[in-house]
Amino acid sequence: MARSQKISFENTDGFELSAFLELPADTKPYAFAIFAHVFTGNKSLTATRHIARGLTRNGIAVLRFDFTGLGESEGDFADTNFSSNVKDILAAANYLEQNYMAPKILIGHSLGGAAVIFASSQLDSVKAVATVGAPSDPEHVTHLLRDKVDDIINLGKAKVNIGGREFMIKKQFLDDLQNKNMFEILGDLKKPIMVLHSPQDTVVEIDNAAQIYHAAFHPKSFVSLDGADHMLSNKGDASYAGDIIANWVKRYIVVPKKKLLKTDSSVVAKLGSVGFAAEIRAGEHGLIADEGEDIGGEDFGPSPYQYLSVALASCTVMTLQMYARRKKWPLENVVVHIDYDRRYAEDCKDCSEEEKRIEVFRKKIVLEGDLDEAQKNRLLDIADKCPVHRTLNKSVLIESVLMNDESAPKSHETTK
Repeated sequence: MARSQKISFENTDGFELSAFLELPADTKPYAFAIFAHVFTGNKSLTATRHIARGLTRNGIAVLRFDFTGLGESEGDFADTNFSSNVKDILAAANYLEQNYMAPKILIGHSLGGAAVIFASSQLDSVKAVATVGAPSDPEHVTHLLRDKVDDIINLGKAKVNIGGREFMIKKQFLDDLQNKNMFEILGDLKKPIMVLHSPQDTVVEIDNAAQIYHAAFHPKSFVSLDGADHMLSNKGDASYAGDIIANWVKRYIVVPKKKLLKTDSSVVAKLGSVGFAAEIRAGEHGLIADEGEDIGGEDFGPSPYQYLSVALASCTVMTLQMYARRKKWPLENVVVHIDYDRRYAEDCKDCSEEEKRIEVFRKKIVLEGDLDEAQKNRLLDIADKCPVHRTLNKSVLIESVLMNDESAPKSHETTK
């Protein structure tokens, strides 16, 4: 689970902008990113949150903030424009540089995507830029104003309904857009860029992605968010985008080698500072355990009980395959389904007072191959003889030892 810190920083007009700084749960971030949200949006939209989560899972810290006059940020939205959005991104970059590390990645959604392209041209620290559903021309946003454009031009301002909310738009907003040439910026940018866009986007059509891609220099990449809507309202689409961006930037930013957990034992686990996520080292293999989002976890990995089921299922299939091969039986494949009726978070509420354990594992075994009934029945018997099955089916002695006091181990005997 990412460590989320609510912060604020001052923009060039003296307004306090509200933000969340998302930090990886169990590691120092190797890079910082800034996320710029959609036009009239805010830092807490589904896409914003889940794209940020995809990056923090991969060791990248993300600052997501509300533009001036939106969300919890100070200022009057009516006085803002595309240029002020770019300045807000630069102010966010200055905050990170002064307090943490200069941002190496800029990510923008819709008009925010156009803004990060302009901002990245002014930030030497930025090594990679990603856009999601971005227009190839900032002026494209005026189609959201529909029949109010003439009123804005003639009256100097007008109220516009966008996404069910009313916003005051002034003529200066339209004037500012007319002076922004993204193709000129892209022609001089020469930084790695990833363009993510949905072919089904009805707000900013897919042609915009093609125009951005062709105007940019290599290295450049395009990812189709097939089936997603413009807002990436399905969190699965947003998480996918975040994971793709996080892995892509590793081509352009040096990722320090992670210090592995070391132990003389076969398995070692370490809990993070927040949430349930636990880093695990099993021999040379890195794993992670977590709990589901419904009980406060981030679902970064299997739960402890799921790992227990994994051990039982994998041991069962290995044992059956070894036995069948030794007998030269035509067993082609084994599938083992494990059902259990416990959850770690619920059981652990009473860990200090009452013994809790899984009462029943139910193994449902599928045997594939030209086996007769006698062979199937024998394999069912063998399934109960796998080492993990026998371990779980017996009393188990577990010794808990404090590392700073190994002379006084505490032992607990577990019985079924």
